[in-house]
Amino acid sequence: MPKLGVNIDHIATLREARGGIEPDPVEAAAVCEKAGADSIVCHLREDRRHINDKDVKTLRKTVKIRLNLEMSLAKDIVAIAARVKPDQATFVPEKRQELTTEGGLDVVRHFAKVKRATTLLQDKGIDVSLFIDPIKKQIKKSQETGAVMVELHTGRYADAKTKKQKAVELKKLKNAVAYAQDLGLIVHAGHGLKYHDTQAIACINGIYELNIGHSIISRAAFDGLYKAVKDMKRLAK
Repeated sequence: MPKLGVNIDHIATLREARGGIEPDPVEAAAVCEKAGADSIVCHLREDRRHINDKDVKTLRKTVKIRLNLEMSLAKDIVAIAARVKPDQATFVPEKRQELTTEGGLDVVRHFAKVKRATTLLQDKGIDVSLFIDPIKKQIKKSQETGAVMVELHTGRYADAKTKKQKAVELKKLKNAVAYAQDLGLIVHAGHGLKYHDTQAIACINGIYELNIGHSIISRAAFDGLYKAVKDMKRLAK
């Protein structure tokens, strides 16, 4: 079974909604680690809409498991990664107007830029992954950049409305995993996965790690709400 990377971005989203100090994504990372997560994932966006520079620096100091920093190819973000040195950097496409990442990085189109950034970070001892759609030409170009791994975008599978659509997208992912492995790449997968549809992806032979965030944070809001209310009620007596 694959390892689990937990994305803590939306703990920071909730914090930024009030501009305060809680909930703290660093504390969330510690809880995820205690619960058995194999890696902590965070995305330092150019607009700093959730995770910020201080979070990344503190996470680097406190996270005892693997720290995976998602990021765009922007020079200033790449420079931050080079200084902080997460265990892994994952290049993702980024648009200011999007609510969440909408698709994979176009490595074919941006090959030279991706290769430069990949080389720069890997020279610093940082493993580089490319978040891409499960398409052969994107996988092949990813391998040519020198990146050691790819993360296959599972969003279209997760968003599929019918069993037939799910089956089609699942087959694409299975074929993409096999092709990436043949090229010697470590394969991760993620985006949009939920509790009811994750297992089919987890059963694909060759996926090393699943990266999941929003669904886990959403479930936590309910699974932990009862205790939170009880604790506050006790303090208010």
